[in-house]
Order: sequence, then C-alpha cells, then structure tokens
Amino acid sequence: MPKITKDNVIVPLDVPKAAREEYIKNYLAITQKSGRLMLFAGDQKIEHLNDDFYGKDIPLDDSDPEHMFRIASQAKIGVFATQLGLIARYGMDYKDVPYLVKLNSKTHLVKTAQDDPFSTQLYSIDQVAEFKENSGLKILGVGYTVYLGSEYESDMLEQAAQIIYEAHRIGLIAVLWIYPRGKAVAAEKDPHLIAGATGTGACLGADFVKVNYPKADGAKSQEIFKEAILAAGRTKVVCAGGSGTDPAKFLEDLHNQIHISGAGGNATGRNIHQKPLDEAVRMCNAIYAITVEDASLEDAKKIVMPAWRKNQGKDWLTDWRTDRRTGRLIMPGCRSFHPYFFIEWMAFPTLFPMDNL
Repeated sequence: MPKITKDNVIVPLDVPKAAREEYIKNYLAITQKSGRLMLFAGDQKIEHLNDDFYGKDIPLDDSDPEHMFRIASQAKIGVFATQLGLIARYGMDYKDVPYLVKLNSKTHLVKTAQDDPFSTQLYSIDQVAEFKENSGLKILGVGYTVYLGSEYESDMLEQAAQIIYEAHRIGLIAVLWIYPRGKAVAAEKDPHLIAGATGTGACLGADFVKVNYPKADGAKSQEIFKEAILAAGRTKVVCAGGSGTDPAKFLEDLHNQIHISGAGGNATGRNIHQKPLDEAVRMCNAIYAITVEDASLEDAKKIVMPAWRKNQGKDWLTDWRTDRRTGRLIMPGCRSFHPYFFIEWMAFPTLFPMDNL
C-alpha cells in the first residue's frame, strides 16, 4: 500500500509545537508509514498470570518472558507493548525493538461477581520519559486499559485522559484498551456498546483504541463492527486478537476487519506468542503483511504454511494422519487429499505443487 508521509499525519492540537516533530516521527514509526497499527501485545503476564504461558498446547518456549522479545526482534511488527519492568530487564539485548509501555495492569483473580474491575496506573509519563532517555530505547508510545461500565470507570477515565494529555506533550503515541466490563454490563461484545467504547476513546484523545470484535446473533461481525469505526472518528480502531484461534480463521477475520469494517490495525498477543519461535515469527509476519503491507488474504496464509518444505524426511512423514470419515491423508495446515495423489506427489512434486491443495 502507498506509504504515508509526515504531511499525512494529523497532529492533535494537544501536542505542543515543540513536540510535533517527535509525534510525527513516532506515528510514522509505530505504523511503519502505513497509517495502520500492528501491535504485538505482551502485557498478559500480569493480566492472565501464567495461564497464557504454561500448560496444555502451549510450547515450552512461551514459559520464558524472553520468548516475546525474541519474536519482537525477529518478526515484522509495528510496536511491542508490555510493562516497563520487562522492558527494563530485557531491553538491553533488544535495542532495535520498537516499544509501547503499558501503564496499567491487573490480574484476573478478582472476578466481576466479587468486585468490578479497576486497573490503576503503575508509572507516570515523566517516569516513562526518564526511562526512555536513560535507556536509549525506542519508546514510541504508551498504553492504558479502561473498563467501561465498571463502578470505578470514572477513576480510570480520569487517569486515561491525563495519560494521553501528558503523552502528547512529549510527542508519544497514546493507545487505549477499552473493554466494557462489570456487573452493569450484560453483553461485553454488544456492537452498540463497543461503538460506545471507541467513541469514548475518541473523546479522551487517544490515537488508537483497542476493543473486542463485536458479536450479535444473526449478524456478521465485520458488518456490525462498522458502527464502532464510525463512532471513533479520527481515532483509529484496532481489534483485540483474543484467545488462540486457527491461524487461517484469524487472518480471515483480520482481513475483514480492515477491508470491510474499516479498522486501523490490530493488537495481537496469544495468537502470536503461544507458538514455537519459528511459527510465532511467521504468524507475526502474516499479520503484518495484511495490516501494514496490504497483502491479500491468500498471500498472508502462505506465510504461515507449515514448514514442511524444510523437513521432508522421516519426521515430516510422521506428521501425516488419516481422516476417519474420508480416508484421505491430512497434513497439519493442509486440506486432505487422496492417497493416490500423495503417491503421485512424492514421485513428481513439481507437477503437483502443495500450494494448490
């Protein structure tokens, strides 16, 4: 897609003249000059404790916090969002990674039935600015979560407003995570409520607002999401990646969010880091391809194809299984096909390319 220039960046009026160039530089960097945000979210170690990093179907790689930094350094991303403490511990070995500092976090231990959610600010913008100067790292922005509908929403809205204002004063990009949640919220993914969340983000002055993909009975999410995009106005809307999803389905949803709904990017965590390093990097690159490079859905899917081409020996053959219903052979990530075709492909692989399966 055509790259944007500094002339295409709309600088909010709360950015002082002295900080305008810094804001423009950070905006172009965080969107990779595309105008869209590809945010790799790595803030779940507080939010979900170790549930997202250790257990069934989660590779051992993910148990080490450095796994996310390895992904961020090897893959194509717009920005890596995580807590300042992790950046301070690992940033010296990953100086080329673009960072966004998540300023608040809470665990999932206290359920809504016990108390409405409240996530207070952990660091000030002055501390982020000091850390940026002392570390020499590429700190492009800050993030903050608001739980709309919580009985504590007024406190979080005030903190969010102050964070955005102070961040803009020094040219940082401000991203809000806004999730309707609390005893007063009957349906967290109601499309009208999600639109209210994005509109709230706009009123607070956020550059980007991250929300959940809306759902409604009998409706297509990519269509009902349009209300939220319109409600945000000049604040760009990005979708939360959510829990682990089939890569092909995830990429299809992402493509629809951008090209049908009009979203301004995505924010993905578990669908990236809950994979071995090589797979995580390829998934990240596929998401980046759709978001930043405007790649087609089919081209993005090719990026996450299983790495069978690199291992066509005995171990590769053991990955095959048989579909009990059809009797056809199946390889992870590929559609099933008849055993006769498999024999033909083994003999003449160039005549029967796997990409056509």
